[in-house]
Amino acid sequence: MKILVTGANGQLGNALRLLARDSRDRFVFTDVVDAPGVETVRLDITDAAAVRAFLKAEKVDVTVNCAAYTNVEAAEDHEALAELLNATAVENLAKAVKENGGLLIHISTDYVFGAEPYNTPCREEQKGTPTGAYGRTKLHGEEALRRVGCRFVIIRTGWLYSEYGKNFVKTMLDLTATRPQLKVVIDQVGTPTYAGDLAKVILQICHSGQSPCHSEQSPCHSERSEESVIYHYSNEGVCSWYDFAKAIAAYSGHTSCDIQPCRSADFPSKVRRPAYSVLDKTKIKAALGISIPYWTDSLQHCIDHLKQH
Repeated sequence: MKILVTGANGQLGNALRLLARDSRDRFVFTDVVDAPGVETVRLDITDAAAVRAFLKAEKVDVTVNCAAYTNVEAAEDHEALAELLNATAVENLAKAVKENGGLLIHISTDYVFGAEPYNTPCREEQKGTPTGAYGRTKLHGEEALRRVGCRFVIIRTGWLYSEYGKNFVKTMLDLTATRPQLKVVIDQVGTPTYAGDLAKVILQICHSGQSPCHSEQSPCHSERSEESVIYHYSNEGVCSWYDFAKAIAAYSGHTSCDIQPCRSADFPSKVRRPAYSVLDKTKIKAALGISIPYWTDSLQHCIDHLKQH
């Protein structure tokens, strides 16, 4: 099987690179920027003609789209750019996949929710109500997939972290090691997602041969339920950013830093972030027959790996 990974130099792309080392599949990793020490093919997915030509020439079986404009704050000032990367580029990939055959696995976000008040885990069929430009543009990307009608799997996730790039875990590791005190918000609740765990699930979907939604009883949130599906994936459990930070400090041994809870209002922002973005994983667990690791177990694994390297 030939698997194309876009946005390959981001967190999830790098996690897939690691798994690819022990895989019999053929991988093509693309991005618009190079990264030291890894092979990257340049592909601008905002260029529709380039995307069509690339998928046709490479005879790709599965395209995994990890590329996105993820700067939530900057998206408020640069929504046109966010729309280009999060929606137009997704439509380009969808059209190319439909034309050339295969499956498109697209990574979306918990930020498609948030405007409506709720306190139970979000299900796949829940209406998207984003609170800012980032969530809006990611929702537009999902809508583009359904509109084009290629075979797709959308995986919504949130609070992604890994050993790679910039993320909350690595930031907290640095801050708790260098500052005597920190304030972290306690009124935003969700579930951390370790990129290594998500990458394994993505490869399992690739190897299933087709999107795993075949039952009329399974709500795929698509007019073409036999071919397309939306899943939610994060690690198990629930925590606030404050709880997350406390666990990072404890597992790393940075216990001298005094971490204090605060409210989101203490840190004024251009965008209102989802107050509760816990994702319901019932559907993906049943479809793939998987057991999802608890968030603290995966966090410990990531920190141990960072210490070793």
